[in-house]
Amino acid sequence: MRGEARSFAAVRKDRAADIDRWLTDLFRTAATRPYAREGGSGGKGGLLDERGPAASPGAGPSGIGQGGAGLNGIGGVALVAVGSLGRGELAPGSDLDMVLLHNGRDDVARIADRIWYPIWDSGIGLDHSVRTVDEAVKVAREDLKAVLGLIQARHVAGDPELTRAVREAVLAEWRADSRRRLAELRASADKRAESGGELAFLLEPDLKDARGGLRDVQAMQAVAAAWVASAPGPRVREAYELLLDIRHGLHLVTARGTDRLVLQEQDAVAGTLGLLDAEALMRRLAEAGRTVSHAFDATWRTVDRLLTGPAPRGRRPLADGVVEHGGEVVLARGANPRTDPTLVLRAAAAAAEAGLPLAPATVSMLAAQSPPLPVPWPPEARGALVALLGAGRAAVPVWEELDQAGVLVKLIPDWERVRHRPQRNPVHRYTVDRHLIETAAGAAAFTREVSRPDLLLISALLHDVGKGWPGDHSTTGEIVARDIGARMGLPPADVEILATVVRHHLLLPETATRRDLDDPVTISRVAEAVGSREVLELLSALAVADGNATGPAAWNSWKASLVSELVRRVRSVLSGAPPAPAPALSPEQTALARHGGGAVRVNGSAVTVVAPDRPGLLWRAAGVLAAHRMAVRSASAASAGSTAVIEFVVVPEYGTPPDPATLEADLRLVLAGRLDIEQRLARRARSMRPSRVPVAPPRVTLLDDASLTASVVEVRAHDRPGLLWRIGRAFGECGLDVRAARVETLGAEAVDVFYVADRTGRPLLDEQQRIQVREHVLAALR
Repeated sequence: MRGEARSFAAVRKDRAADIDRWLTDLFRTAATRPYAREGGSGGKGGLLDERGPAASPGAGPSGIGQGGAGLNGIGGVALVAVGSLGRGELAPGSDLDMVLLHNGRDDVARIADRIWYPIWDSGIGLDHSVRTVDEAVKVAREDLKAVLGLIQARHVAGDPELTRAVREAVLAEWRADSRRRLAELRASADKRAESGGELAFLLEPDLKDARGGLRDVQAMQAVAAAWVASAPGPRVREAYELLLDIRHGLHLVTARGTDRLVLQEQDAVAGTLGLLDAEALMRRLAEAGRTVSHAFDATWRTVDRLLTGPAPRGRRPLADGVVEHGGEVVLARGANPRTDPTLVLRAAAAAAEAGLPLAPATVSMLAAQSPPLPVPWPPEARGALVALLGAGRAAVPVWEELDQAGVLVKLIPDWERVRHRPQRNPVHRYTVDRHLIETAAGAAAFTREVSRPDLLLISALLHDVGKGWPGDHSTTGEIVARDIGARMGLPPADVEILATVVRHHLLLPETATRRDLDDPVTISRVAEAVGSREVLELLSALAVADGNATGPAAWNSWKASLVSELVRRVRSVLSGAPPAPAPALSPEQTALARHGGGAVRVNGSAVTVVAPDRPGLLWRAAGVLAAHRMAVRSASAASAGSTAVIEFVVVPEYGTPPDPATLEADLRLVLAGRLDIEQRLARRARSMRPSRVPVAPPRVTLLDDASLTASVVEVRAHDRPGLLWRIGRAFGECGLDVRAARVETLGAEAVDVFYVADRTGRPLLDEQQRIQVREHVLAALR
């Protein structure tokens, strides 16, 4: 904070002290001098020879210098400050909120007049009340605003015992009735957020009432006063002071007590704080608002736990080194972030997939102890990132946790350039960084539509990363995305796809709305820029996710229909490319197949199954792996003569991998029909809790142009134990033989392609049979 901004807190403190002295003098005069007459200037009533602070030299909030601390002999009445004066946060345009307490004195109305009228005459706004202690406690019992003010009431003048009695009684009732009152406070905050929006992302935010604003910090202070949660920590207090400073500067610029920071005032307010311009101001404001919102959510999670009772205390494994405990995601016993750099992403992915928050202590430990990821990233780190993003909406709060802890800029250093960066136009509803994670979360709904859901999610996360640099953000973004893709360990071909998608992420919506789609040149140029159907489908899905995450003005049914038509025409131009060849055995697989027999070979995460070819081998082998709690990340199955070779890439769902000899023994038992894998998997399914995160329904598609000798069936579904076994069994029940398969799990998304033929060795040509196969596989996935 620059020098001017640093002084604002001192100015507020000095102003509050001036006001206190002035009010103390008014109180002394009102409570001790004899009342002379009714009436006065403007018919308001007043004091003999009393003109108020605006008319008296050296008097009033801007010039009072008198003392007035001692009020001996004045009893049974007290002047109490609530609101901003009570908290010592009086900005230049703030009103005064005052309560005159008394013990039943019959002259209290006259005392009140002698205090209130000079305040009004001074031009300062006033919210006032006159009450006994019992009346004040009764009002606080029913009025949320009153109780919040009295919780932080501050004695100004008069009988301090009255002030003490009110505060103690109000606090005692607030704590005793915390279940009801905190629910009321939460409802009030939710209503305020619904109408005021989120401060961090608003073009013209209300500094008080927007979510993440001043009132949310005051609500957290009220929760702390109920002894239910801790008071706001240092980061929140720093954010709160910044909000107060911005409000202070706004009052100076506008010369009135406004709380809405409108566009035309932002540059001037930035100047009062010593900041370069409005963008610098709004970036600081966004960071403060998100800090407050994050702490606010954490406070209410604590409230919920304490008021609704503790969550079940068992420890449910979620991933390697990660468990659920007490309704939060924590590290398993023995997990060590210092020796496991991918643990932070694995924990985040597990939390998002389970729809649970990361425990604050866990986030702090991961942030403090996790070493930098090696460059390039290991595949499991990249897979965890994709799984996190693939969780959709559930990824957003987990991502925010990582951001607040400073983890993201360590994982992706370029993220710092877009972090909290405002987009100061009405089209965008979020800051750049929040827009990126919102786009990735939205893109998760389209992972069924593209051949590379992992690249869709990563490109969605990075598509606007170029906005952190000068120049056209698509051009700079391509360069940055290329660097980040290489850092993440993507293969060079994938880095090229990622860079192309980021470079052209606006190509489809801009062309669709700004060019003639009936002009052949339009379509040919888009096809040339895109280069492949794979990139085209990524750009198509990203256009929808990007538009929806931007805001209502950026995406609508009209634009969607134009983009869809453009994609259809470009796809037609690109369809001349030859289809991909059917999967075949590699030389290494062919060498293994010559040995025949039945064996399982385990080499790290690679599991090779070599066995006599027979219908159902693939899905039966997959069932054995699932029964041993091995998650299949990819699989390739093919045959050579009478021998089949299946290559699996697996990871243990948690713990250590099973003994290869046990796997081989179970596989032999399954092939001999002496092991009931279905029963084992059914027991596992019954023991699993249903996902808390909504997932898209499965999708089964027969690809007509992918092979001349087999029917190619693509299955997309949320990954779960035994998925491959379920699909393969469904094919077997339809009388189909799986000739070859390409099975891949990208994050939480399974993309499985099967080359199947009927018992005569021919593709499925009968339309009714094709429909039956599709419906049967879908039924197996439900």
